[in-house]
Amino acid sequence: MNNNIYISLLIMCGTVYLIRLLPLLFLRKPITNRFVRSFLFYVPYVTLAVMTFPAIVTATDNIWSGAAALAVGLIMAWINGDLFVVAISCCVTVFLTGLIL
Repeated sequence: MNNNIYISLLIMCGTVYLIRLLPLLFLRKPITNRFVRSFLFYVPYVTLAVMTFPAIVTATDNIWSGAAALAVGLIMAWINGDLFVVAISCCVTVFLTGLIL
């Protein structure tokens, strides 16, 4: 059984190494295509949103308090943009909706 774990680890290490190495080998010139450049520009933001959104909604006992915190967080981020203010307002929203519901 231990051999299977080591083989799995070697396969995973090789896969991660190849994923990081192949773009360095094949993409020597800068990317000039506007569509590809704009796509690559937004990939980190989309990835962060996809990982964060389910965690925000399901972090509380009640899905409605998570949804309310998400809405308040979006509004506060749009108005102010300060991360501390957004985080505090989301926490207060979850606390208040938890008291109400």
